[in-house]
Amino acid sequence: MSAGWVAGGVRAQAMARRRLGAAAGNALASCASPQEAADLLAGSPYGQRVRPGDPPAAAARGVAETLLWNLRVLAGWQPAAGAGMLRVLAGWFEIANVDEHLRTLAGESAEPPFRLGTLATVWSRLHATRSRDELREVLAASPWRDPGGSTPRDLQLGLRVAWADRVVARVEPAATWAYGALALLVARERFAVDRPLPEPARQITTRLLGPAALTAASLSEFATALPARGRWAMPGITDRSQLWAAEGRWWRRVRADAATLLAGSGFGAGRVIGAAGLLAADAWLVRAALESAAAGARAREVFDAVA
Repeated sequence: MSAGWVAGGVRAQAMARRRLGAAAGNALASCASPQEAADLLAGSPYGQRVRPGDPPAAAARGVAETLLWNLRVLAGWQPAAGAGMLRVLAGWFEIANVDEHLRTLAGESAEPPFRLGTLATVWSRLHATRSRDELREVLAASPWRDPGGSTPRDLQLGLRVAWADRVVARVEPAATWAYGALALLVARERFAVDRPLPEPARQITTRLLGPAALTAASLSEFATALPARGRWAMPGITDRSQLWAAEGRWWRRVRADAATLLAGSGFGAGRVIGAAGLLAADAWLVRAALESAAAGARAREVFDAVA
């Protein structure tokens, strides 16, 4: 084991402690107001980017920025292979930036882009585009590949499917998470909104999930046809109304797997990806708790069901 992996693993263990945790997350969700929730977060590991009294949107943004900063710091301690894996995982933030860039191109108000630093794939080139067609051209010449069209749905769906494919190919400790996420994405597209996948996304999905899943006539058939690495994300789901809770179940699996990876023996990619998974799962939990605190008692029931 190289000294780089050892140093990176030690740093990963230390950084994984920068979390709020489940108990504090429950307390956050129980806050009587969004302001109270922000005050609580301001004294937590998220306090550098969440300030007392922040409105819900600002607090949620601060939580996401904290996660990204932690991933950037973690990547700086890794050997090249580890930093490359974290760059692939951080593709979520590049996708979020593209979502906002599409708003800008449409003349709508948009959030400022996340500052990716060395975790960017091709964001500087994407950010410089001035039309959706140009954005597609840049994507096609990058690791994100051609989404197959220039509509917002083509671009956004193409990026998400390509992200899952990149994680499967380059981040083995997180591959099962990517299979599960892709299964849920396809289930929503096919059975919740009833829209066919654009061709490039369909080709990738067929390769990863199998042709039977793409031709299934119902959610139950779809779940049965999935490979084992994706089927776990859809246990007992037979109706589209059940899909709303699946994201929470996905994050619980990520949290459990990540904890096992971090506690594993030796040093290597598993420990680093475990730390990244725990940090990401905590950020998701905190953002869900913020939504619960802002929406009141009925939302707390939803939080308890998915957290």
